Amino acid sequence: MYDYLVVGSGLYGAIFAHEAKASGKSVLVVEKRPNIAGNVYTEKREGIQVHRYGAHIFHTNNKKVWDYITGFAEFNRFTNSPVANYKGELYSLPFNMYTFNKMWGVVTPEEAQAKIEEQRKEIIGEPKNLEEQAISLVGRDIYEKLIKGYTEKQWGRDCKDLPAFIIKRLPVRLTFDNNYFNALYQGIPMGGYTKMVENLLEGIEVRLNTDYLENKKELDALAKKVVYTGPIDAYFDYELGYLEYRSVRFETETLDKPNFQGNAAVNYTDKETPWTRIIEHKWFEFGKDENGEELPKTIISREYSSEWKPGEEPYYPVNNEKNAALYARYKEMAEKENKVIFGGRLGEYKYYDMDQVILAALDRCEKEFNQVK
Repeated sequence: MYDYLVVGSGLYGAIFAHEAKASGKSVLVVEKRPNIAGNVYTEKREGIQVHRYGAHIFHTNNKKVWDYITGFAEFNRFTNSPVANYKGELYSLPFNMYTFNKMWGVVTPEEAQAKIEEQRKEIIGEPKNLEEQAISLVGRDIYEKLIKGYTEKQWGRDCKDLPAFIIKRLPVRLTFDNNYFNALYQGIPMGGYTKMVENLLEGIEVRLNTDYLENKKELDALAKKVVYTGPIDAYFDYELGYLEYRSVRFETETLDKPNFQGNAAVNYTDKETPWTRIIEHKWFEFGKDENGEELPKTIISREYSSEWKPGEEPYYPVNNEKNAALYARYKEMAEKENKVIFGGRLGEYKYYDMDQVILAALDRCEKEFNQVK
């Protein structure tokens, strides 16, 4: 008999399991996949840590979160500076003075500001959708070349049909700063995320290749309480219908050359290119192995965004009124399950950054273990 059964070994599950063990509780972690670490799973190939489920770049302004997670891994100094490729034209992301100079030939912040102001006038009143929101932030030119095609591929919907809030936080800078996140703390765990999660789960029993929902009755019988980090609608057997997600398909290949694109991330912002971006994994660790030696090969992943279908990997919740209303009904059902904690991106149907997942897990642990002392 365990105190806690943790379903899923991603960040939320691993942190909860670690804190439960540290509080003297007995814990069993079950994981559907053949490996731990959920979507932050990294695997080493050709000396390169490959981000198997898409690029994960850790960034936070929260010192509590940074101090906590750096207890389980040493982080490198990686700074996310993506490049946008629009039909062969290359632009800096986030939108900054390099972007504005390439787009309009402007040289000073005043000139860039004036150009943006002139183009923003097109939108009068409160922006009603993503297209209007983007134009009101950066103007029509940047919207057409660097936002529209990428966003429509990402969400599979016209920008006029997407809510304005998706793009509220678009980074726009009148400086030459290429740091996308602008966070106080940023980097990638040396040796990969899988190693970091291994450190969190040290000394904890983990059963891989174990589907909780298929073995629910017998697994529930093993513990006093369940921490569930899978999709909330799947837990209730889709009783009220399916929540919608966007999914991502990756085409990964090893190339017999040292450099493919010269950057970790290149976004393809035109509608015609079928993939949204190409990740070149070696640049997350500056193209070198753990001894600082140059790596002779490279590994790239093309990302294709698609509508989620049952059986596929859910990535991004589709935040619209319909899904928000459906999630609210599932949440009501979840609150009646007094022996189950629903947490994480899928359990709460919420797009969480990694630091937000860590904070949510730590907050939950604080409540849980203070109450149960």
